[in-house]
Amino acid sequence: MTSNPKTAGKRQAVEQEPGRRRRPGLLFYTITIAALVILVALGSWQVRRLEWKENLIATIEQRMRGAPLTLDEALALWRKTGDVDYVPIRLSGVFDHTKEQDYLATHQGASGWYLYAPLTTADGKTIIVNRGFVPYDLKDASNRPWKPVDRPVEFVALARNPLFEKPGWVVPDNDPANATWYWKDMPSMATAMGLDPEKVTPFFADIALSDAPPIEGPIAGVTRVNLPNNHLQYVITWFGLAAALVLVAGYYVWRARNEKD
Repeated sequence: MTSNPKTAGKRQAVEQEPGRRRRPGLLFYTITIAALVILVALGSWQVRRLEWKENLIATIEQRMRGAPLTLDEALALWRKTGDVDYVPIRLSGVFDHTKEQDYLATHQGASGWYLYAPLTTADGKTIIVNRGFVPYDLKDASNRPWKPVDRPVEFVALARNPLFEKPGWVVPDNDPANATWYWKDMPSMATAMGLDPEKVTPFFADIALSDAPPIEGPIAGVTRVNLPNNHLQYVITWFGLAAALVLVAGYYVWRARNEKD
């Protein structure tokens, strides 16, 4: 059966008409499916991150509400789990302020330093303690309006895990020669203090605000415990984009298939 030349000509003219919508092909489906897979994968990853962050926050809150451990108990927990972050510990001993190291930090919008110094306990253990925050121009101890206390002190602190590598390339290198630190490299800090890293407690301690020693000095209680948790927002964003992609692509396919010749 032969086709009518006039009908074939009209069909060809319609198909070549400017603005004529073409049906989606293999490239369209490939790109759409690939984009959908990526968006769903990102959303699923953020779901896992959300669960991890919520568990971390719950763990920190539970630990901080616990009764303070002794240093020996905290050391036993470290040997067992390798994690004592935010665990309250009760410390007593004497600071050696001559070995102070300064960590660049901010507190309530002001730039300054956390003052780290070794504390030696009555039984001879040494732990590096973050005594608190001082403004930027008080890095030099001679500028401070108080004198260091050389008598035994007792206080509650929060144990803090050490870092085993620099957090990122944007973080400056530490400057032990000038007692200046940008990330908490415990072995190097201990060495800069003239201590044997192998004989120093393998985690830091931050003096807690609630039970700081009643002496003049740096601002205590500077431990940051408000962890940002934006993962639910990211979950909604990625899965929302995936849903929008499905709707737009589905509408495009439906319209292309139902378009009249």
